[in-house]
Amino acid sequence: MLLIPAIDLKDGHCVRLKQGEMEDATVFSDNPAAMARHWLDQGARRLHLVDLNGAFAGKPVNEEAIQAIVEAVGDEIPVQLGGGIRDLDTIERYLDDGIDYVIIGTAAVKNPGFLQDACSAFPGHIIVGLDAKDGKVAVDGWSKMTGHDVVDLAKKFEDYGVEGVIYTDIGRDGMLSGVNVEATVRLAQSLLIPVIASGGIASLKDIEDLCAVESEGVMGAITGRAIYEGTLDFRAAQARADELAG
Repeated sequence: MLLIPAIDLKDGHCVRLKQGEMEDATVFSDNPAAMARHWLDQGARRLHLVDLNGAFAGKPVNEEAIQAIVEAVGDEIPVQLGGGIRDLDTIERYLDDGIDYVIIGTAAVKNPGFLQDACSAFPGHIIVGLDAKDGKVAVDGWSKMTGHDVVDLAKKFEDYGVEGVIYTDIGRDGMLSGVNVEATVRLAQSLLIPVIASGGIASLKDIEDLCAVESEGVMGAITGRAIYEGTLDFRAAQARADELAG
């Protein structure tokens, strides 16, 4: 089980949001590149970056901070990035700059043809991010619910050739209320590509619960607020996950 620290970028700072609300942001660091090195030193084997301003603007905003992070970790671990990615030129630029995986969320739901084109142009580098509540997909920074069933949409995107799915239960994200294992497993069981869990991880028990279903196709978990506020020790959690994997 891969534990992936989240670095959410707002106005060049490393922050965490509650329930995706931009005005409810807690700043954890003014130096995202140093934070990236910190997680690398703590044993992270992948980083998850989100350009929050970009997600709301529909175009990249925190490019300077993103580049600094990529330079800080070099090619030691892969970096995945989402937020405001709406065209193939942006994907190509990010990949050229050293990002390993580009995450497409709202644009995938609103414009499936774009996702299909991205998978064709950059095979092996495209991850789709699906944010859902009660099984239905949300878009536009979670501000709008759609009628799309998350499993049906994920199956369609799997056919396009996405590398994996990041599944966020938006009712739990940033709330430290525990991960929605049942919904995550239900999605993973319906797909052949791996699922990365996101939203609500609060403690070592959540990691252990996810490790117990890793064989169902849950290959990793993104963790944010818990590792910043100290309810989860990242190094200890990754060590426990490795131990359970045997």
